[in-house]
Amino acid sequence: MCSIIGYCGPVADLETFQRGFDRTRSRGPDDSRVVPAGEGLLGFHRLAIMGLTPEGMQPFELEGCYAVCNGEIYGFEKLKRELEEKGYAFHSGSDCEILLPLYREYGVDMFAMLDAEFACILYDGQTGEFIAARDPIGIRPLYYGYDSAGTILFASEPKNLLGLTDRMMPFPPGHYYKDGRFVCYRDIARVDRFCYDGLEELCRSIREKLIAGVEKRLVSDAKVGFLLSGGLDSSLVCAIAARRSKTPIKTFAIGMDTDAIDLKYARQVADYIGSDHTEVIITREDVLSSLERVVELLGTYDITTIRASMGMYLLCRAIHEQTDIRVLLTGEISDELFGYKYTDFAPSPRAFQEEAEKRLRELHMYDVLRADRCISVNSLEARVPFGDLDFVEYVMAIDPKRKVNTYGKGKYLLRKAFEGDWLPESILWREKAAFSDAVGHSLVDDLKEYAESRYTDGEFERLRRNYDHARPFTKESLLYREIFEKFYPGQSSMVADFWMPNRSWAGCDVDDPSARVLANYGESGV
Repeated sequence: MCSIIGYCGPVADLETFQRGFDRTRSRGPDDSRVVPAGEGLLGFHRLAIMGLTPEGMQPFELEGCYAVCNGEIYGFEKLKRELEEKGYAFHSGSDCEILLPLYREYGVDMFAMLDAEFACILYDGQTGEFIAARDPIGIRPLYYGYDSAGTILFASEPKNLLGLTDRMMPFPPGHYYKDGRFVCYRDIARVDRFCYDGLEELCRSIREKLIAGVEKRLVSDAKVGFLLSGGLDSSLVCAIAARRSKTPIKTFAIGMDTDAIDLKYARQVADYIGSDHTEVIITREDVLSSLERVVELLGTYDITTIRASMGMYLLCRAIHEQTDIRVLLTGEISDELFGYKYTDFAPSPRAFQEEAEKRLRELHMYDVLRADRCISVNSLEARVPFGDLDFVEYVMAIDPKRKVNTYGKGKYLLRKAFEGDWLPESILWREKAAFSDAVGHSLVDDLKEYAESRYTDGEFERLRRNYDHARPFTKESLLYREIFEKFYPGQSSMVADFWMPNRSWAGCDVDDPSARVLANYGESGV
C-alpha cells in the first residue's frame, strides 16, 4: 500500500496539511515526498512493491504534469511497450509510471483501459486542472472534501483530511473527477446481458478466471504471503498459488486461545498444499486492548467490519513484526458474488442479483475497507484475486437462477468449479463460517459482553438518541459509535449504514449481523 494526497488549489494551512498527511506514514514507510502542482500540492508515501529502486518514487512527472497513484496495474508491461513505441521513455520498473503517458495519449478514457486496483490523482500542467479516479470496486481507498474556500482535496484515508475539511466522503468507485464533476467510467455491478452457459462451461470459466486473477497478483518485486482462514475462499486462493509457486508459499492463520474454530481447517489446507504455515493465537485481552486502535484505523462504526477487523489487524501486525513479507493475498469479495448465508433466504433469483449489486457497490465501505486498513496500517499491501475485474464481471453476469442456493449448499458453483485435487473434499464442501466468528465465537461474545458492561439500559437509550444517522441499536453498536465519534466527529455519513442482512426478507429480520443468528447457520463454524 501507499498513501496519496492532493490539495487542488492554494493551501489554506500548510502545517495542518502536512500533519494530516503524516497520519498515514504506515501505508508508505519507505519514502515520502510532497511537490507543488500548479497552485496546489501532491504528496506520496511509498511502500515499494514494484520497481524497488529510487526511480520508482512518486510523484511521477512528465512535461509539467504530475501523478500520484496507490495501486497495482496488472499487465502494465504490454501498455508500457505500446507507449515506448510511441516515443515515451521510462526510468523505473514501476507499473504506475505509465499513467502520465496514458493520460497524454487517451485523456480520461485511460481509466476504463486499466486492469487495476488503484486510486490516483493527476495534475495536468497544460490546463492547470486536477483529475482523480478510483478503481471500479474501490479496493484502493480514496476520500475527498472541500476546504472553506471550496477547494477540493483528495486523500487515501479520512484521517488525512481531519482539520482541512468539515465533511469527508468516500470517492465513488468506478468514477473519475474532472471539471468539478464525478463521472462514472465503469459500473462493475451493472449487468447488460446475462450469461446462460451450461453448468460445465460456467464452472470451467469460473475456475480459469479465478486462476488468472491469482496469477496476476503473484507478480511482485517484494515478498508475498497469504492469509488462510481455512474457509473456502482463502483456501482456494492459497491452493491456486501453491500450484503456481516453485517453493512453498507462506500462509498465516489466527485464532482465539479458547475456541478457535478455523485454525484446524487452515492447518489441514496448509498440510494439503504444502505451505509454510504460521499460526497466531490471541486472547480476550489482546482484542479488548486493541479495540480503540482498530476503530481509529478503520474510520467506521459498523459492527461487522469492526468485529472482523480484530483478528485481521492482530494477524497482520504479527506478520509485519515477525516477517519480511510485504504483500498479502486475501479471500475477500467472494461472498458478494456467490452469496452469504443470509442470501439463502432470497425470495427470488432477481432479489439475489439485486442484493449482489447492492453489496458490490457498497463493498468499499465494508469488507474491502477492513482488508485495506488492517493490512496497510501494518505497512503491507493487500491483493484480492476475487476482485479481479474480469472475474467479477463474469460472475455478476451469470444467470442468477444458477447462483441462488437451490443446491442445498451455498457457493455451489465456486465449489463445483474446483472439484478434483485442489483442496480436501472436507474443505471444499464445508459450510461457511463468518471470519469474525471463525477466529473464535468468544471474540464476538467478549466484545458484546464488554459493551454490555459499559452502559446501563437507561444510559443506552439516552445516549443512542444523540445520533440521527445510523442510530445505534445495541450497546455494542453504541460503544463503537462513541469511539468513532472521538476520532471522526460528525463524519458518520462516510459509511452508508450498518452492514446487515436484508431485513425485508423472511428469516433475515435480525438485530445482529452475525450469521450465527440465522436459522440456516447449521453446521457452519463447527
